[in-house]
Amino acid sequence: MSMPVKLVGVGASPGAAVGRAFPIDRRRLPEPRRHLRPEEVEAELARLQDAVQKSDRQLEAVRARLGPDQHQHALIIEAHRMMLADPVLLGEAIELVRQERINAEWAVRRVVRQVSEQFDAVEDLYLRERQSDVLFVGERVVRNLMGLGADLNEAPPDDSIVVAQDLSPADVALLFGGGRRVAGILCDAGGKVSHTAIVARALEVPAVLGVGRGAELVGSDDLVALDGGSGLVVIRPTEVDVRSFLDLQRRYREREREALATRGLEAATRDGHRVVLRANIELVEEIPSLVAHGADGIGLYRTEFLFLNRRTVPTEEEHYDVYKRLLEAMPGHQVTVRTFDLGGDKALPGRERQEENPTLGLRAVRYCLAHPELFMPQLRALWRASVHGNLRVMFPLISGRGELRRVRRLFYEARDQVLADGHEVADDLPAGIMVETPAAAVTAEDLAEDAAFFSIGTNDLIQYSLAIDRRNRDVDYLYSPLHPAILRFIRLIVEAGRAKGIPVSVCGEMAGDPACTLVLVALGVGELSMSGTAIPMVKQLIRSSSRAEAKELLERALDFPTAEETEKYVRGEMARRFPDICGLLPESASTTSART
Repeated sequence: MSMPVKLVGVGASPGAAVGRAFPIDRRRLPEPRRHLRPEEVEAELARLQDAVQKSDRQLEAVRARLGPDQHQHALIIEAHRMMLADPVLLGEAIELVRQERINAEWAVRRVVRQVSEQFDAVEDLYLRERQSDVLFVGERVVRNLMGLGADLNEAPPDDSIVVAQDLSPADVALLFGGGRRVAGILCDAGGKVSHTAIVARALEVPAVLGVGRGAELVGSDDLVALDGGSGLVVIRPTEVDVRSFLDLQRRYREREREALATRGLEAATRDGHRVVLRANIELVEEIPSLVAHGADGIGLYRTEFLFLNRRTVPTEEEHYDVYKRLLEAMPGHQVTVRTFDLGGDKALPGRERQEENPTLGLRAVRYCLAHPELFMPQLRALWRASVHGNLRVMFPLISGRGELRRVRRLFYEARDQVLADGHEVADDLPAGIMVETPAAAVTAEDLAEDAAFFSIGTNDLIQYSLAIDRRNRDVDYLYSPLHPAILRFIRLIVEAGRAKGIPVSVCGEMAGDPACTLVLVALGVGELSMSGTAIPMVKQLIRSSSRAEAKELLERALDFPTAEETEKYVRGEMARRFPDICGLLPESASTTSART
């Protein structure tokens, strides 16, 4: 009997699973390389064109098989179809065949590699994960050129563990269509903000991604055990291992049942302090899960998705359709839409700019103000959608009151245009800001004069306050949500909001980290927005504690002179008080991405 193999990857969707492997071969095969004779070029171009057309037909067939509840899958499939016609991608491959007289497989791989390398410099985790979309499209064309299958030929058995180097959006759509239910997913590539991770969380399928060698080490029908919380994987587990994972699975399910029993209850401490719990999402498919987990609305809907993997920017009608569907899917609940956070290292095709430090450059609201031709259609669509539900609009990376006033002028100019065109709008459309910079935190009381609400984006606030690049492994150990400076900034922002009578929420990773829950309650944060699956756990912590206990924990934490001591004390104390919750989760329980 083969020995067990243990791997550790990214815990992308919580839960434990044990099942037989269902391998999907998505390995990148070496492409044939040869130089063409001049008389072979036209035939090679025809062969490439045939492969592109076949790829398009395949994607259309996948799209046709999708149900009405798989709208976001359909959008991504359509984006891949548009990439097939993009001159930046396959148009350049055609030129390589023509100019350098190399075969089509070689040309496609060269262009894909060049485009892919451009994504490596992107800081934003969500956009960097979109690199895989380019790879998937290119690989589909190459496999068709080589006469290989590009899509799944059979559905995995229920309760199996899908194992692959990576899964394309077409794979994911086919895997989860028709009511199929796999036990878990194991991928060598991907992270918490890849399409596979997002869908796995939405459908509550345990998933471990980024393990590196899983597809190579797992044989067909091997038993696989995985923990989507910690990222631990055991291939060919022993009986002891299996019992351990099944016990972990039982505890996950038990905790989930207990947590879901509180779905209709308020997140209120024992002494009556209520906290509103909302969800962060980017896919409409996540809504059923967040509703099932008791989310009181959407605290952050990221709109960057609308701009990705396409040759043209979204129209006003496309924006409007998405926001309308969001609101109609959440009747009676508040929905907060963040205007797009693009720019800098996240530029759109054809709008690239070289910046020495894009994190501090033209991004988010700064980019919006510099490109009103992109910003105004979104603002107009938001005003039009406002009549369909309880909508709020949020502007990211505001650094000062003058900048906020410029944004507000465009915001109300968009309303006037919509009214002039004969559309109805809501009587009131609250416009708030994300507080993500030390400047905004220090001047929060001034900003509260013009903002309807604050949402603290702790990921960027931590990065900018502590002067660290989260992508730099040499300094990422300094990234600490419980750093005394961060706690004091949050307190300052909350006090400014309270003084001006506006609500304050937290929507960064810190909001969904149970170890930080009581600290945020003690600081007076009234709203937390996180992944839907984290809500029941956070609610349990709040309902099991008093605000007096939370304040005592905070004051003791603030006595420590270093961030390391503060982190150690708070996380240790929370694990001691709540071992079934804080002891089961990975170091950070939030499944929101580090781009918030």
